[in-house]
Amino acid sequence: MSIIPTTTGTAVSNEITKEIIDYSAICKNNLAIDPSLYPKFDVKRGLRDVSGKGVLAGLTGIAEIKSYIIDDGEMIPCEGKLYYHGYDIEEIVSGFSRENRMGFEETTYLLLFGELPTVAQLADFRLQLNKYSVLPASFTRDVILKAPSKDMMNSLARSILTLYSYDDMADDVSVENVMRQSLQMIARFPRLAIYGYQAFRHYYANESLFIHSPKDDLSTAENILYMLRKDSGFSEVEAKILDIALVLHADHGGGNNSTFTTRVVTSSGSDTYSTVAAALGSLKGPKHGGANIKVSMMFDDLKAKIANWNDEKAIEQYLVDCLDKKGFDKSGLIYGMGHAVYSLSDPRATLFKQYVEQLSKDKGMEEEFALYSMVEKLAPRIIGEKKQMYKGVSANVDFYSGLVYKMLGLPEELFTPIFAIARIAGWCSHRIEEIIGGGKIIRPAYKNVSKHRQYPSISERS
Repeated sequence: MSIIPTTTGTAVSNEITKEIIDYSAICKNNLAIDPSLYPKFDVKRGLRDVSGKGVLAGLTGIAEIKSYIIDDGEMIPCEGKLYYHGYDIEEIVSGFSRENRMGFEETTYLLLFGELPTVAQLADFRLQLNKYSVLPASFTRDVILKAPSKDMMNSLARSILTLYSYDDMADDVSVENVMRQSLQMIARFPRLAIYGYQAFRHYYANESLFIHSPKDDLSTAENILYMLRKDSGFSEVEAKILDIALVLHADHGGGNNSTFTTRVVTSSGSDTYSTVAAALGSLKGPKHGGANIKVSMMFDDLKAKIANWNDEKAIEQYLVDCLDKKGFDKSGLIYGMGHAVYSLSDPRATLFKQYVEQLSKDKGMEEEFALYSMVEKLAPRIIGEKKQMYKGVSANVDFYSGLVYKMLGLPEELFTPIFAIARIAGWCSHRIEEIIGGGKIIRPAYKNVSKHRQYPSISERS
């Protein structure tokens, strides 16, 4: 139990007291909505219809997700596809690999500006990002190191909100100023995340503190590894796979939770710092960006309970227990399996798996990769049988991303921040698109289902 002093000198406890439990019980009793009312009033819970298709809330040209085809008016599930401004993500990644170069900076350019850069434009864009990556004087010392956080997403959000105070044009929402702020956000995120982690490990794990400044001649992926590791060393394979991870996580359309949050807050006319902090809060959730940590934790739990990783029956029972809320965190979920949009396959997971297998051989972790592959094979059938899903279930990008980060030696505390380092490119693109569109404030309707009541005097209440 921790005690927090208030301005009046009275101590406030973080303990869950009997009063808090009683208050919570009142809320659970009075605020619960009867689930049968959702179909009765045709309310698309989670803004998705029964088939899982999202309710249209806006238009975008940035990213497109394909998970079904229309045949004679019928929706037929298909292998998932993802496009950035019309370019197939598979072709984008294949192009980077074929030409043996890093691709996140080019992907960021494409998302922001809607077109691919020339060689000269890409070189200039890299120079601009290098220029904007510099933090204000003493920011690292005064903001990050002096007030370390145990949670890196909270550390990132706090840093972003504090940067508002260093910006003389913080509330200017013109496209030109938001573009400047966006380039700063994209360029600074790796420093903010890595420095936040270094502060955490120094103050909470009593490890030696080291701060490496990024190098101008390195890519974003290379600089992440360079700043994170004490000896700043990394292999070409490690950097390329991390770069692919950033490319695959950079955007996923306007409907994903954090990007929709970005567009909702942007539509209110709020500043860039508040908007990005809100998006970070969304991404942190275990149903969104925090899922990769949950996948990693679930597999750690599985390995601790099952000695023989080839025992298919034991693994199947473990997954059944997870769905029955008996296993792992008793949430009823198999983390990394299923997606709100995709059914037959998530193209990001399909692409990622190819590189994960390669990396597992380089790192001597083929057995662990085989375990993941077995769960990927078993889980869809078990979920389908237990939950009678209306659509197919497949591994999503989070299923393998945690394993990749683990093989790269990245700490779990940075799994979701690395997602944020990639997704900030998409958030900024959607924010600018929302501003250019000049749309109305996003304000969906909610159907009220409570009954009107006569207000009694306080003496009449039992």
